[in-house]
Amino acid sequence: MHRMRDGEEFRQAMRRGGKGVQPDLVVHVGGPVEPADVTSVGFVVSKKVGRAHERNLVKRRLRHLMRDRIDAVPAGSKVVVRALPGAASRQAAALAPQLDQALHTAASRVRR
Repeated sequence: MHRMRDGEEFRQAMRRGGKGVQPDLVVHVGGPVEPADVTSVGFVVSKKVGRAHERNLVKRRLRHLMRDRIDAVPAGSKVVVRALPGAASRQAAALAPQLDQALHTAASRVRR
C-alpha cells in the first residue's frame, strides 16, 4: 500500500471515483489510470474532527484498518478516506464495519 501525497491525486480520486458514505466516514475510490499502477491510499482528517492528537489517533486507526482491506478495492485504485467529526469518538471496532461498507459501495461505483 502506498501513501497518496499529491493534492491532485486526492482531487482526481474524489471527483472521478465512486463514493461510499457512512455516519463517521466517506470513502472515495478512483479507478486505476494504468493497469499496472500501485494502489494508493490517502486520509483526510479535518480540524472539525478534533484537536491534533485526536486527528492523529483517528488517522492511525483508519490506516491500520485499511491495511487489511486494501485487497477489497481494484488493483491500481486511488482510495481517499475522509473522517467525519463523529469518527473521533469511535473505537476501531466501530469504524471497521463502516469502512467495509463504504469501501464496498465506493468500489462498486467506480467508472471503468
